[in-house]
Amino acid sequence: MNPAVFLSLPDVRCSLLLLVTWVFTPVTTEITSLDTENIDEILNNADVALVNFYADWCRFSQMLHPIFEEASDVIKEEYPHKNQVVFARVDCDQHSDIAQRYRISKYPTLKLFRNGMMMKREYRGQRSVKALADYIRQQKSDPIQEIQDLAEITTLDRSKRNIIGYFEQKDSDNYRIFERVASILHDDCAFLSAFGDVSKPERYSGDNIIYKPPGHSAPDMVYLGSMTNFDLTYNWIQDKCVPLVREITFENGEELTEEGLPFLILFHMKEDTESLEIFQTEVARQLISEKGTINFLHADCDKFRHPLLHIQKTPADCPVIAIDSFRHMYVFGDFQDVLIPGKLKQFVFDLHSGKLHREFHHGPDPTDTAPGEQVQDIASSPPESSFQKLAPSEYRYTLLRDRDEL
Repeated sequence: MNPAVFLSLPDVRCSLLLLVTWVFTPVTTEITSLDTENIDEILNNADVALVNFYADWCRFSQMLHPIFEEASDVIKEEYPHKNQVVFARVDCDQHSDIAQRYRISKYPTLKLFRNGMMMKREYRGQRSVKALADYIRQQKSDPIQEIQDLAEITTLDRSKRNIIGYFEQKDSDNYRIFERVASILHDDCAFLSAFGDVSKPERYSGDNIIYKPPGHSAPDMVYLGSMTNFDLTYNWIQDKCVPLVREITFENGEELTEEGLPFLILFHMKEDTESLEIFQTEVARQLISEKGTINFLHADCDKFRHPLLHIQKTPADCPVIAIDSFRHMYVFGDFQDVLIPGKLKQFVFDLHSGKLHREFHHGPDPTDTAPGEQVQDIASSPPESSFQKLAPSEYRYTLLRDRDEL
């Protein structure tokens, strides 16, 4: 029998202190630094990655560093697997090529990636450990609601855009593609799925995906492409989930403003769906080729009274169409003129050609006057941009560039 070993009282105290320190000291995780050599490999292998694009000299970046690191520690305890969640950072001064690749225009910028694909919506919430951790938990939650009975379809919220997948089994390539698309577009559509016997009545020709538009009158649309082709599936669902004419709110205003495209915006009363439908139809008919050069939006007149006052309008004047170029606001003529073929298109072309801006400074173009008519050098006076105020704030970010004047 081995003899007992007795520690002196100081040794016991020291051992207990070391034990307590070991038990209660949190495990800290190293934030992954990304560079041109490792960025693709790390992001492609990560289920979810939150990347902090920063500059050391930026005071907002300096303030975020300890918060970002602590949030990483919290999440690492909940998702310990290496590739479940990755917190990473890019020093944009050292790696300006990466900053340009991801169009970084302010510090710090927090962008979310899924399996290497950058999500269009960056993180713009509160910069606290709890807020960042909650955001990641939300991103890791299942974006698809499983249907247990087809009767549930009759109770769907028809104010939303619903995408429903009917599958024979969950463990299938078809469903994995659907799940991947849902993880990317779940902010834009509600995703639902049904399996096995529950989905069988809807699988008369095999697994399929259905789009149910908002409202009860619009017919369902069926996806006819390959369900194992991610690009085809994603593009079809994105086309349904992200409308040509989007609603601007105070929640998404910063995001839309930062896209850098002028706004063609319809102000309408919330219950006035007829004017919205007319506007959507004419935008699709006249301006589909301009997608990518201007944002087509609609706004609630009551919520956006201030921009209306900026153009000397009130909710009583709605519906009203205007362009905000982020320098000035220009008002379209009478709303009913939108039905004149080419009228709305010309309004947008006049923005791009600089005509609206020239007339602001120098009065009507000479080409707009009849032969022999005297040209009056009277400049119009459109008000300054109102929606520019929704852009990222200098009290929250270090902004890198100003917009070109239009």
